[in-house]
Amino acid sequence: MSPETSTPFGPSSSALLTDHYELTMLQAALRSGAAHRASVFELFARRLPDGRRYGVVAGTGRFLEALEDFRFGDAEIEDLRSRKVVDDATLEWLASYRFSGDIWGYAEGEAYFPGSPILVVESSFAEGVILETLALSMFNHDSAIASAASRMTAAAGDRPCIEMGSRRTHEMAAVAAARAAYIAGFATTSNLEAGRRFGVPTAGTSAHAFTLLHDDEREAFQAQVDCLGPGTTLLVDTYDVRAAVEIAVEVAGTGLGGVRLDSGDLLVQAGEVREQLDALGATQTRIVVTSDLDEYAIAALQAGPVDSYGVGTQLVTGSGAPTAGMVYKLVARADDSGQMVGVAKASKDKTSIGGRKYAVRRLDASGRAEAEVIGIGERPESDANDRELLTPLVRGGEVIGATTLEQARERHLASRTELPRRAVQLSRGEPAIPTAYVDDQP
Repeated sequence: MSPETSTPFGPSSSALLTDHYELTMLQAALRSGAAHRASVFELFARRLPDGRRYGVVAGTGRFLEALEDFRFGDAEIEDLRSRKVVDDATLEWLASYRFSGDIWGYAEGEAYFPGSPILVVESSFAEGVILETLALSMFNHDSAIASAASRMTAAAGDRPCIEMGSRRTHEMAAVAAARAAYIAGFATTSNLEAGRRFGVPTAGTSAHAFTLLHDDEREAFQAQVDCLGPGTTLLVDTYDVRAAVEIAVEVAGTGLGGVRLDSGDLLVQAGEVREQLDALGATQTRIVVTSDLDEYAIAALQAGPVDSYGVGTQLVTGSGAPTAGMVYKLVARADDSGQMVGVAKASKDKTSIGGRKYAVRRLDASGRAEAEVIGIGERPESDANDRELLTPLVRGGEVIGATTLEQARERHLASRTELPRRAVQLSRGEPAIPTAYVDDQP
């Protein structure tokens, strides 16, 4: 690609981050005349990953940025023409494409449940259908990571979690994963691009290679302390942990910032290292543990004197649920008279519910969530305690609902705190609150 059509990280236009059939559907709809019918698309998850009790919405900010770049420029049009993806009439329509509709959605960081209308797109069929793949790829990935991260930070309590999974996933997925994890409560990331692009705080010190580079551990530790200061964190499990801890304190003094454990029985080792550090006078030195941690390992390590957790593989793969399983469906369209009618898929195990949705979270008198209440075609009746969930994101094609990463992080914490306590239990169970449609209400 030429510099005019690409960035160091991929195409500057997001328009071809889509599936071939989106454009062939568009071509057929343009030819039949149905492409311009007013339509409502909805992004939702039919179910949560097996045993999970809530999900976390993430990817909204990335989607809104990508929407603004969703343009078929000369390079994109010529590529589609050369590969004969669609006909000339469709290419002409795409060349002037600008989304001009409205989009509503759950705030980034919000908890969601089966059936939650996470994104509602109101536009012509043509304008909305070609956003399907873009929206699903971002929300499915980022929400899967944020949902796993939320379980991890809930298990960790007030002990910080560090995202360090860049080497376990695609290079750009790593950047998005760091962003999603931060929304769900992770304190820092090892990924510098996530820091540059999104402002996620970054941190890191050294790996085993640095120790192995030097003639012995003392020389390695001295080099690191000389460069980064005694407040650094030294990796102490390259050879013998007990000997390394003693050397670390000798080199850095009792003001040593931290030691990191990356192998072995972490719970037992953390207890032994804490006892040794205290005996050496390094009572404020923190213990950081890493090594294929997930939410269950973090919960188990809460019994030990661990100060923070570094999480990699299990985080960036969604801790067993690498996709959120979201779908993007047409739920309403105008009929021949211009009246909006609900439409729904009836396939076995893949049903959808027709009609434009509205959602509130029903809260009890103490502000604790009781249900996800979804109105079909109209807002559900609610009382003063209930909280509206859909917020305006795009109006008349203009992004109006972008939030900062810090606002998404705050929204997540508030949303998770609002859920019943069973929501953060790691045992398998049903969603923490039921999803109730207005038709189901007494």
